[in-house]
Amino acid sequence: MVVEGIRKSAALSIIHDELYTSTAEDDKGFQSEISESDVQSTLQELAKVATVTERSLLTIVALKAMQSQPVADNQCIPAMLIQMLLIDHTTLSSRRLEIPPIDRSKHRELDKFLATFVQTSAWLLDQNFWKDICAEASLECNLVDFIDGRLLTRIWFELDKGSSLEMLSSQLQSHLRDIMDIVSVKPETQRQRAEKPNEHSVMSQLATRMESSDPDRMAVLPFSHPIFDKHLKPVNIIVQPPRNPSGRSAKVFQEVSHWHNAKKRLDPKAAHALSDRDKMRAMRKNQFFMAEMASYAASLTGVTGKNLEPELITVSEDGKAVKDAAEQAKENNDTGKQRKGQGSKGASSAKAIIAANVAAKGGGVAEKTMAAWKTVRTNLDAERSLQARYRKTKAYLRDLHNDKRAIAQAEVEYYIICTLLKMYRILSKSTDGTSQLQVDGVTALIFSTIRGLTVSNGLTKTIVNQVKSIIKTLRLPHVEFLATELDGKLSFEPDLRLTEIKPVASDHHEFQLLHCGPYMDRNLDSAPDTRVKGFNPDGWQRKVLDELDADRSIFVVAPTSAGKTFISFYAMEKVLRRNDDSVLVYVAPTKALVNQIGAEIQARFKKAYRHAGRSVWAIHTRDYRINNPSGCQILVTVPHILQIMLLSPSNAKAWSRKVKCIIFDEIHSIGQAEDGVVWEQLLLLAPCPIIALSATVGNPEQFNSWLTSTQKSSGFDVTMITHQHRYSDLRKFLYEPPRRFAFNGLPEPSFGTLGLDGLEGLAFIHPVASLVNKSRGIPQDLSLEARDCLTLWKCMCRHQTADFPVDKGLDPARLPQVIRKAHIIEWEKQLKALLKSWMLQESSPFEKVVEDLGKPMKGVKAPVQYMSRPEESSVTTEAMTVDADDLYQTTLPLLCKLQERDALPAILFNYDRNRCVGICRTIMKQLKDAENAMKESSPAWKSKIRGYEQYLANKSKQNPKKMAAPKKKGKANDDEGTSKADKMQDAASEEANPYANFNPDAPVEGFHFANIAKAEADELAAIHKELKWRKLDPWLMESLTRGIGVHHAGMNRKYRQAVEMLFRKGFLRVVIATGTLALGINMPCATVIFSGDSVFLTALNFRQAAGRAGRRGFDLLGNVVFQKITTAKVCRLLSSRLPDLTGHFPVTTTLILRLFTLLHDSGNTKYAVDAINSLLSQPRLYLDGPAFKDQVLHHLRFSIEYLRRHDLLSAEGAPLNFAGLTSHLYYTENSSFALNALLKEGYLHELCSEIDTAESHVLRTLMIVMAHLFGRRPCRHSDQEYIENIVKRSPSVVFLPQLPAQASRILQQHNEQTLQIFTTYVRTFVDQHIDQPDHTLPLTGVSVGSKDSDHRLPASLSPLPPTLIRSPFVALSGHPDTFTSISDLCRTVRSGVFLEENVIPHLPVYPHETETPLNAYLYDFYMHGDINALELANGVRKSDVWFLLNDFSLVLATIVTSLANFMKIPEGRGGDMEDLVGGGDEGEERSDEAVMEGRADSGYGSAASSVAGDGTAMTTAIPGRGVPGKGKKKVEENWEVEADADAQAEAEEEEWDDGDSSDEEGGTKTVAEMEQGFLRIYKAMTKLKAEFDEKFRAMFA
Repeated sequence: MVVEGIRKSAALSIIHDELYTSTAEDDKGFQSEISESDVQSTLQELAKVATVTERSLLTIVALKAMQSQPVADNQCIPAMLIQMLLIDHTTLSSRRLEIPPIDRSKHRELDKFLATFVQTSAWLLDQNFWKDICAEASLECNLVDFIDGRLLTRIWFELDKGSSLEMLSSQLQSHLRDIMDIVSVKPETQRQRAEKPNEHSVMSQLATRMESSDPDRMAVLPFSHPIFDKHLKPVNIIVQPPRNPSGRSAKVFQEVSHWHNAKKRLDPKAAHALSDRDKMRAMRKNQFFMAEMASYAASLTGVTGKNLEPELITVSEDGKAVKDAAEQAKENNDTGKQRKGQGSKGASSAKAIIAANVAAKGGGVAEKTMAAWKTVRTNLDAERSLQARYRKTKAYLRDLHNDKRAIAQAEVEYYIICTLLKMYRILSKSTDGTSQLQVDGVTALIFSTIRGLTVSNGLTKTIVNQVKSIIKTLRLPHVEFLATELDGKLSFEPDLRLTEIKPVASDHHEFQLLHCGPYMDRNLDSAPDTRVKGFNPDGWQRKVLDELDADRSIFVVAPTSAGKTFISFYAMEKVLRRNDDSVLVYVAPTKALVNQIGAEIQARFKKAYRHAGRSVWAIHTRDYRINNPSGCQILVTVPHILQIMLLSPSNAKAWSRKVKCIIFDEIHSIGQAEDGVVWEQLLLLAPCPIIALSATVGNPEQFNSWLTSTQKSSGFDVTMITHQHRYSDLRKFLYEPPRRFAFNGLPEPSFGTLGLDGLEGLAFIHPVASLVNKSRGIPQDLSLEARDCLTLWKCMCRHQTADFPVDKGLDPARLPQVIRKAHIIEWEKQLKALLKSWMLQESSPFEKVVEDLGKPMKGVKAPVQYMSRPEESSVTTEAMTVDADDLYQTTLPLLCKLQERDALPAILFNYDRNRCVGICRTIMKQLKDAENAMKESSPAWKSKIRGYEQYLANKSKQNPKKMAAPKKKGKANDDEGTSKADKMQDAASEEANPYANFNPDAPVEGFHFANIAKAEADELAAIHKELKWRKLDPWLMESLTRGIGVHHAGMNRKYRQAVEMLFRKGFLRVVIATGTLALGINMPCATVIFSGDSVFLTALNFRQAAGRAGRRGFDLLGNVVFQKITTAKVCRLLSSRLPDLTGHFPVTTTLILRLFTLLHDSGNTKYAVDAINSLLSQPRLYLDGPAFKDQVLHHLRFSIEYLRRHDLLSAEGAPLNFAGLTSHLYYTENSSFALNALLKEGYLHELCSEIDTAESHVLRTLMIVMAHLFGRRPCRHSDQEYIENIVKRSPSVVFLPQLPAQASRILQQHNEQTLQIFTTYVRTFVDQHIDQPDHTLPLTGVSVGSKDSDHRLPASLSPLPPTLIRSPFVALSGHPDTFTSISDLCRTVRSGVFLEENVIPHLPVYPHETETPLNAYLYDFYMHGDINALELANGVRKSDVWFLLNDFSLVLATIVTSLANFMKIPEGRGGDMEDLVGGGDEGEERSDEAVMEGRADSGYGSAASSVAGDGTAMTTAIPGRGVPGKGKKKVEENWEVEADADAQAEAEEEEWDDGDSSDEEGGTKTVAEMEQGFLRIYKAMTKLKAEFDEKFRAMFA
């Protein structure tokens, strides 16, 4: 209030720095004379006459100090005292004043006084004794309202012109005299001064009369609709007929097609028949995408790591699921596995299990199984590498069928133990630190395998006894085995040599906590459940199943890898088994996730349907569709498409009623700025139970409360289920790169060590060490693994004091003998509770604990030199100096470190697309350079090349014809003249020769990250071929062969899919990505690296991305590494709580228009009526707001008023005129309404009237107008230096030229009318629903002014009437209830009124309504087509250009097609709404078609010329359907004839008025004239789109 009061007073001059400086020099003396005793005495004096507050004490002490100085005018001190009293005794709203006209020279007296007063007050507030006095006296701190500049000026003006103190009430006069006595001021009752006539008083009285009168409110147009009327009943408004009724007879807009819906028209009767050629193309395209999905699905795995196999779904007549005999038998075979983990009481003996399997499969199955195992074991024994032997044995056991596993499991697992024991024996003989880490890791692995063996099928007494001996020798914790009567001889002789085994040094508890945490039993109240296959669900998962079976909505919050995935597929299976008609919709936030889910459904389910046209699943996005979206049972889509389908009038009659469940994956996307409102609207419109899933919700209780209220209004209950524990823990590390690095090949991975501990340059981060800011508390999701708990307990014990002891009950010795994950969770909970109590106490040792645990993080040192393969030093490359701040130089050394610990695959997250590409290029270059250096210097390589050349020479001599003759296609020439025996002999010879599969051009082992065993050569060749057809950069394809990929939204779609598939398969082991892989994508890895800092690296994005680490079924532990990120930022990321989900105001004007379209065009179907009733009955529409239903209804009524006044809605609720165009442009919201205004007022008719005579001028002007409406980006760089050095040297104009004067005037009038409408809305709502004064500051909650509404300013001060709409805090500056703009209204509206600027349909017009010019990037691109200029001059990131241009191209396509449909242009000219895409998306589709056709030369560059060759051809046809090949003249003639025919048919029925009925314009226009005008607009828009797309495609061809 001090600052605002002074700054906003127009009559108060700015207190210049020199004034403060000069005053400060003069006043240092008297300030220093103010002592603590002076303040105490003043406080005592003041307490005798009034209630003391900090404001009154500070004012009086400062004035007393200034009393003896010559800085004060005689009236300044009394004015300040009167102001203080009036602030205390008047309401805030009554202090609205006008500044009187004061002579500038006289005003300097008040300026000087005020400067000194403020400085003196500030000096006092800075003194320690002042704070102590105020605290001791418990004074109310009300300094927020210290000085009211206008009030002070007005009082000083009245006193200066001779007014007496009688302006105050007798009570205040008495109070003032008492205070003046304290300050030692004598009041002057009268000043003898010559006075001018009080012009201000006359003006103030006039203003008062004008503002106090009832405002001339806008007439509200009549509206009535049976569905809306009952909801709008509480909105009391006076409906009057419009003062200037329009003569316009509107044409009702009928939907002829719908935006982005099914491939067929929504109205089947209007569907056109496809030609045979189009049918064939559509079929081939669908098959092409299905083949892609099949390949994609093959890369997905289940919880056990096996590839998914589709399950046949059948439906019984009563709707209950049935299973065929084979499947039932298979489940019977799984019963043994389900019993696993139930304990000895509930488990059958191994002998009984084997007997049951023998009975089921026939005699001899056990013998055959063991014989097969013996053969495999013989091969395993021949494997020299113990690590390879271990991995192969594990893979063999994993792939065994259930019945065979029941027989051989125990012996195979014992064989694994023996292999590990041999490793332990070898490693334990070494004494170096690295080997000790491996020893500990192998020991933990032995103990983990023994625990699994205790409940294995086929356990024998021999195995049990030998394992017990191992346990005793190693001194491992005691474990209990299943009771067994089975015994027999092992098929192998174990090489135990127990006398050579060293026992474990640590005690049982410490050993398990330090080394066995990742291996601990993770079952959390797990139990078998017949509804789940492959694993035993935990308690929270079974609760989810129960809620789904009860058809209730659920909200599930669980971390990544906790087990949320199966929820969705269980719900899908329920729908599939129910019948053939029910529909489940899966909503994903990204197209990448849509593709993944579609592929996974393909891999999991199959079903036979009785009728053609049905399918299990379909994908529906803006870019493409697979299968029929309206004929499937599981629709996978994005939020925008589902919203379109739910609001489709034709769907309301059939499809929408079939939707039985909607899954919202990654529901936290509701908090996004761009698409969040669509998520919110979908939740409000959902006609069925929902499943909301997320891993990152900061306020789950608040969100669940809102979700419960929204679902209850639809008749559904919601259950929130939370689970806080990941399946695999995450271990975090800081990376410090070496100073010098020599790369001579990737190092050999170690075995048995989990995590990156002990590696030079990597420092472990204890989670508690990140809690450096106590104000944040402990995040709910900050988790501790077993060893973290032990370290924390030890640290707390070291720093405990008598006042802050550590409970003995926390001693880990009290944990059970064999520790499970559940025990750690409980211990962690108790430790965190104690830590939190310490955190809240200032005197606790909390800081010491944090500092102690953070020492490893602070002590990390950069290695002096790092050689990737020291054993290959003979061929090493020269060590290079590493710049620690250069991500390009430090990434390969880090990857080598990960390779050492077998911690690949890894995803590197960097939120800069160009940086991602740069990192990939650099790694590629480093690998190739090192490989070339090795080839030049390695004798072994040169020897191998000589051998290969000799092999080729020998092969050529043996069969010279075969070597020389080129291969030809066809069967006739395949090895012609070669017998079958010769072929067999050649094949055997090839296999035996070591050079048979050698390729000297392929990446050399050690110089690539690819796991070549994970992908077939044919598969890689097919991917390479498709990417080549798509004209991908060759280096990107080469990077794939070296096991490295890049993934961001700007990459080719097929390339991104290839990266995802190859990474999941394990072929790619390094991927550099932006946030595209963080959101739900099934791309798990062993390690996540945050490569460099970014503003986008927030607490939410960190948790999303870090969740990719730790592959369930592959990794027991995930690693998270921070590369070139400060320690402070790391601590913030780890200790910050997740952001709360905040909502958006969902009832937008476009949504209201679309709801009316839904009702009108569906004939008020039950679904449509229920959707409206559900939406308008919500008690809390706004997620982040209170229950303000009344305000929403007022907002709704005045949004309807807006639609009525702009001719988009009739009085009965029927959509009119350009309602379709406006609705189809829903994603541009306010821009679409501005376009409607220009159409309605005839501006575009006038502009485009010269399209045939001045085409270039019209298109340029039209482009300027469109760039003002759509894709608006404000210009940030507008300083003169930037203009001179960048703008003027570029082909871009950068700053968008102003709108043409007529368009600008129309949009300003549109904004003014909108402002009037919504000002009336606020006034009406305040009149009817708000009776509380607005005197509380929003953030602090501090109340300002007197709460007694009867206390007002004296009439002699000529106060202005209080505001009704505007905040009284803003009104202190004199502002009335008249607003200059929508922004002014929204920013300054009083409390209690919710008003979001972005939901009010308006666009600020530059320079009249906004000072910030718009970026001309769209217009500039249209003019020069130079992407580099857009980046350099326009400041548009190159990685964003494609998306921005594609969005604008989509807008143009929407407008063209909407106009075609509005004018009923015949099929083949207008195109279908559902087929529209932007120019960039169209290019990708044509690229797919080129691959589909098998022609590399069919890129969209050539297609562009066929579409836009003469500037008039239609560009809205979907890719592959062709474009009418008409010449320019012929097309124009056809348009003219067709338009004339339509106009002739309709002229007698309807009339059209463009809003300008003056005689000068020729009066009211006929329908024919208007159709001609629309035709010209249509032609201009078509040509504009053609030219824009031509440049767009040419740039990206």
